[in-house]
Amino acid sequence: MAVTAVRAPIGAGAGFSSRAVAEAYVGGVCFKQGPPTLIGAELEWLTAQGGSSAPGARPELPVLAEALGPYAPRSVAPDSPALPLPGGSRVTVEPGGQIELSSAPFGAASELCEHLREDARRLETLLHTRSIRTVAAAADAARGPSRVLQLPRYQAMERCFDGIGPFGRLMMCNTAATQVSVDAGADRAEVAARWTALYAIGPALLAAFACSPDLHGAPTGTWASQRMRAWLRLDHARTRPAVQHWSDPMTEYARWALDVPLLCVRRTDGEGDWAAPPGATFADWLCGALDDEVGRRPEQADLDYHLSTMFPPVRASGHLEVRYLDAQPGEGWTVPIHALEALMSTPAVVAEATRLAAPVAGQWLEAARRGLADPQIRSAAVDLLALAAEHAATPAAAGELHAAAHRCRSGRTPTGEPAACEAPEVNG
Repeated sequence: MAVTAVRAPIGAGAGFSSRAVAEAYVGGVCFKQGPPTLIGAELEWLTAQGGSSAPGARPELPVLAEALGPYAPRSVAPDSPALPLPGGSRVTVEPGGQIELSSAPFGAASELCEHLREDARRLETLLHTRSIRTVAAAADAARGPSRVLQLPRYQAMERCFDGIGPFGRLMMCNTAATQVSVDAGADRAEVAARWTALYAIGPALLAAFACSPDLHGAPTGTWASQRMRAWLRLDHARTRPAVQHWSDPMTEYARWALDVPLLCVRRTDGEGDWAAPPGATFADWLCGALDDEVGRRPEQADLDYHLSTMFPPVRASGHLEVRYLDAQPGEGWTVPIHALEALMSTPAVVAEATRLAAPVAGQWLEAARRGLADPQIRSAAVDLLALAAEHAATPAAAGELHAAAHRCRSGRTPTGEPAACEAPEVNG
């Protein structure tokens, strides 16, 4: 579907004279270079309105806004000051009413976890004032997908993903994650090593923390992480970059991003929808192929927005954002945070983690489907968690990581259930 827009002079406000300039911009903003010292995290919870019995209705936006008060994001309260919580975290709301804490960056995972605990308690208290409860689950198994946010971005996203299959709506409305962010690296070589490591260890850590076997409305099939299944299946071009063939992530990420089809075209006049011409890429828009449909060339803000619609397992957002971990039960989210801090702690540990994970690197679907039931993936997960325990920053973190390694060795998920699998699903 083509976008109808008020025609603007071609070139007005354009931020890029060529594709090469745009690629250089992406490489610079997505990979901030400097000594890697900081770590951050985003925690997501499903939400329900009313009593403690499952499943409960999704909370209405006005009620969420009342509960959050000055901490409400502008997506639910346009006039809100959107203040950070006392521990520095900011609150966001996802399309299906999931609530998220985005931490400030800290110099140590222990400090990060302390502030996140403080803010999580504060968030829970605020929500309880309007009988809203958080549910620590990575997938909603009880309710069908229903979007509560009606912003143009999500309307365009839903329309785009609906043309592919059911996983877009499920991802948007019925899943929750634990995301961990680390600095990219001091120079191009270190950026490449850290990027490669985070992708290499991904399938093993995905399996180690997989705890979403049930997802309401998902096609049949037994999966360890239905949440990650939804992400991997919703739009291959947007979620599966060919990173195993990238020798220079800073260059290749920029090239990939410009060739991913547009999810939407940002409107600044407040009128019309944000639908993008089907199949059109940002590079097409940049070179003038969409002049008739869009009526203007892209500006820097358009490219910034397009980058926010990339959903790979690791996203470059100035820092490196690990997106392949299920939301954990209780306060189990501290374990993957400590694991990634330790595994990224020194170049030598980064190299060793990459080596240990190499046999299962790239096995994303296998890890999401079979999890720890796959012997090779389970072995890699145990080895990585043991390595993380050896290099943990504190004795408490080492204890958590040793316990996680023991759990994985015994084939149990973070909820304590035995890992289960079935024969691979055709076209799964």
